[in-house]
Order: sequence, then C-alpha cells, then structure tokens
Amino acid sequence: MKRQQMIPGIILIGFGIYFYLQQSNITLFQQFYTWPTLLIIVGIAFLGQGYWGKDYESILPGVMLAGFGLHFHVVHRLEIWPDHMGTFILIIALGFLLRYQKTGNGLFQGILFLILAVLLLFNDQFASWFGLMESRVASAWTFWPAVLVIIGVYLLFFKKK
Repeated sequence: MKRQQMIPGIILIGFGIYFYLQQSNITLFQQFYTWPTLLIIVGIAFLGQGYWGKDYESILPGVMLAGFGLHFHVVHRLEIWPDHMGTFILIIALGFLLRYQKTGNGLFQGILFLILAVLLLFNDQFASWFGLMESRVASAWTFWPAVLVIIGVYLLFFKKK
C-alpha cells in the first residue's frame, strides 16, 4: 500500500527544522545553511516515500537529490572527494542499482552508468596503466561519446520488449 502524503510531509518537516535552525543562529549548524541541504531534505523525502511508503520508483530521484546535495556539501571540505563529472554519474548509478534491488528493473542502466563513472573517474590511471598503448587508448577515447550515442539509439529504436 502506497502512502502518497509522505513526500510533502517530510519536505515540510525538513524545511521547517532547517529554517528554524537558521533563524535560531545556532553556530554548530552554520555550515549547513545552504541550498545543498535543501536538496538533501527533498532527497530524503523521496527516499522515505520509496522505502517506507513502498513506492520504489521514488528511490532513484531520492538517491540523486540526496547524493547531489551531499556532493556539494563535501566536495570542498574533503580532499579525497572527487570534484569530477564521474561523481554525478556514480550517484546516478547507485540510484539505479538501489531501485533495481527493490523493483527488479534498471540493472542494465545501473551497470552502464557504473562502468561510465569508473571510466571517467579513473581515466588518468587507465591511461598510465596501458603505457605503450596510450596513443591507441587516447585515440579510442575521443570516440566514446559516439559509442554512447549508438547505444542510446539502439535502446530507443531497436530494443523492444
């Protein structure tokens, strides 16, 4: 049984606590009075709807919003956190894989995004590992967007269930 009122309720509670703490000028939470915190609150609302409300399709947007908000909070505070496009794709992959865990669909997209994120995040390491093949890898690397387009066209027009 799906409970549709969870998302607005959690958002209102989260925003109310956020604005109350902001007006109270509590210095302990000063670094959280930013827009990424609002993304996290909305993401938690979707995750609440997804897990507690049994609306498993809400897991993907919940992971994306909470993950992006977390990324924007952490990116300039932790040296080890990558400030790279691959991080966003990794968050999307995590969303697809968590949704697949509950619904049984989205595994292909999750693995595809995961592979793409790993390739983007570790591109420099891959190039150095290949050593002598670096020129071949570099020339092949220029064509990877075309491969993505071809896969997308195949999924849109040729793969039918």
